[in-house]
Amino acid sequence: MDIIIKSFNRPYYLDRCLDSIYKHVKGNFTVTVLDDGTPEKFLNKIKIKYPEIKVILSENYDIKSKKLENSQDIDGFNIPTNLWINAVKNAKDYVLVTEDDVWFVNDINVDEIIRQMKADSIQLVKLGWLGKKSNSSVDEVNLSKEIVSTYPKNLFTSSELIMDLFFYNKFKFYTILYKLGLVNNHTVDKYWVLNSILMGLYHKDYWLHIWKDAKGKVDELQQLRNASVWFNQYKKNTKIIARTEAEVLKTTFSSSATNSYHKYGISIDMNTVNRILNNAWLDDKLNVTENFPNDFSDDYIASFIQEDVDIDSWKKWVEKFKNQYRNVGAKVD
Repeated sequence: MDIIIKSFNRPYYLDRCLDSIYKHVKGNFTVTVLDDGTPEKFLNKIKIKYPEIKVILSENYDIKSKKLENSQDIDGFNIPTNLWINAVKNAKDYVLVTEDDVWFVNDINVDEIIRQMKADSIQLVKLGWLGKKSNSSVDEVNLSKEIVSTYPKNLFTSSELIMDLFFYNKFKFYTILYKLGLVNNHTVDKYWVLNSILMGLYHKDYWLHIWKDAKGKVDELQQLRNASVWFNQYKKNTKIIARTEAEVLKTTFSSSATNSYHKYGISIDMNTVNRILNNAWLDDKLNVTENFPNDFSDDYIASFIQEDVDIDSWKKWVEKFKNQYRNVGAKVD
């Protein structure tokens, strides 16, 4: 299988991610890093520490890396979807497409997982779910000691034409269903059972179908539409979607790769935060396993950034980020 890591401007997290892979992932796999602008001096250190990985640079790598070196802001909404899609097309049949700020916290044997996926025609095994394990909208069945199927209950799916009307409310389709009492404001959320942006081990054909219309942007409704169309074709298989028994992936709520996301009305420059932490990591002052398997502790990050960043503002930003996910049932601490 292939582990594909989308990377941008946080080599200290990329190092943590890679370190966790080689500590916790058992079986046959290769690792490819798809980088969209991390300055060369940081990538060179990664390549020296992990000579077995493959690093592929995006089309806009030079432009973005120069902007970072000159402390210029980056448009975080402009993303290299073609790079990701081509990497998956060239990958083996089973892929984990994740990001640099995601790391393994428990052991996993990917050969065993893939054997089960082949035997039961499983298209997606979720390796992480931000602590939101219980889900009354799915039927769960233990397929093995490691894998639990999570089949959606009463999930409306249809052709691409109908699902396009549904998700984008074309011709007031969703509005009509709402007035009839057939959907509510939370109905769309149920479709996330079919998708996992950062923490899913996929059959690559399913991943490619989910991302088939992406053109340099992430459109979550588009992904859910495509996932529901795929599910509609294969829903006779009650084992099509699954998760691991134990959660094996975690992510951060302490930083962001750019200033484009998670603004919350708080004056905080994530480029400055990342520049400080990147350089501390480059100088071997930042320990990527600090507080592992949990995220870096707040006090540890603060010890690096406190001279250049208002710590109270940064802590407020972190709390807003965490609350955004707490409000949908995630465990973030």
